[in-house]
Amino acid sequence: MPEPLASDALLDPVVKHMRGDFVQLRAAQTVGEALESIQAQQPEGRIIYFYIADAVGRLVGVVPTRRLLLNPRDRRLGDIMVTPVVQIPHSAMVLDACEFFVLHKLLAFPVVDDDRRMIGLVDVDLYTRELSDLDRRDDSDHLFQLIGVHLSEAQRHSPVAAFRGRFPWLLANIAGGILAALLAWLFRFELERAIGLSLFIPVVLALAESVCIQSVSLTLKTQNAGRKPWSLFLKRIVSELTAGALLGVACGLIVGLAALGWLWQPSVALCILGGIAGGVSVAAVLGMAIPHLLHLLKRDPQVAAGPIALALTDMATLLIYLTLARLLLAGSGQ
Repeated sequence: MPEPLASDALLDPVVKHMRGDFVQLRAAQTVGEALESIQAQQPEGRIIYFYIADAVGRLVGVVPTRRLLLNPRDRRLGDIMVTPVVQIPHSAMVLDACEFFVLHKLLAFPVVDDDRRMIGLVDVDLYTRELSDLDRRDDSDHLFQLIGVHLSEAQRHSPVAAFRGRFPWLLANIAGGILAALLAWLFRFELERAIGLSLFIPVVLALAESVCIQSVSLTLKTQNAGRKPWSLFLKRIVSELTAGALLGVACGLIVGLAALGWLWQPSVALCILGGIAGGVSVAAVLGMAIPHLLHLLKRDPQVAAGPIALALTDMATLLIYLTLARLLLAGSGQ
């Protein structure tokens, strides 16, 4: 079994952990010529993929072993290679490489320099080492932690122990619910003027909460005990905000068009579109930021992040939704 990486090793440059015994072939070669070249090279390490370079050495494709073996010997590698190649830049960290394995589900990735020339590869062993200190119980616990409960606490038979383990995190939901009710009361005139706004509050909140939990889950999956550079944190916030905005606009258009066809109130439909787009965008950022903030405060993000992020998401989404309602209804004279 591979030895686990230390927590701070996740912030190492990926070049420190890459392999150099890769097989690189030329796009102009035939399958037969490639097989002869491989036999002549006698690579020592495990072969997963064959990497294809152009005439000046730039990585242009990859050929899985099965595809190489099953094609006629006179076929050119350029005709059977897979493009584009998912590649890791030499400036990446081990943590970035691990995320590649999660996102792309491949067994190895080439590491390239600034000119797209291959300098090494990382295979799935790197990801296995990063996870090797986790057992199945940790994976099972993850779902419980998102709602503020450890699996060991959920399995306790004592009602008092179960109450003590679960009630503190319900306080976050209670506080969020009370504040959400207060916000609804502050905007009660808008809700009375356009009943359709009230009808769509559940779907607006549900979409934001779903995206928030997705972001929290993804963040906890890649979070480790080591400190992350602020530059990486800010980069991920921007990336998550962009993803949230795209999700919010897509969902908002669908729900907004449904509301327009049903109620035929353009101002309400625009409010729903803006509320979902804004709420989902904020939810994505909160889901990414809250675990990091708790980590900086030396609190357990595995347990606390879910309830806190959900409560804040509800309040922020409702505030955006109802503020838009006030502005749009006042402008329309409705």
